[in-house]
Amino acid sequence: MLECSDGTLYTGYTVDLAHRLAMHNAGKASRCTRCRLPVRLVYYESFATKSEAMKRECAIKKLTRSQKLALIAAASNECN
Repeated sequence: MLECSDGTLYTGYTVDLAHRLAMHNAGKASRCTRCRLPVRLVYYESFATKSEAMKRECAIKKLTRSQKLALIAAASNECN
């Protein structure tokens, strides 16, 4: 999940996280993020298959903003 410069959250999947993040910040990955640069990575999960990743992406997109922020906060607390 990316946080855009205006505070909006963007959710997507990729097989190469570093490359995708660089593409977003170059303005070449998504129309949604292109006008909200720079973006920063605030949350990610890893999956064994593309199908699993796409299912989780869909589930995350259905969450409310407050639920997404709680997910980000919980992951941040685990890292600290």
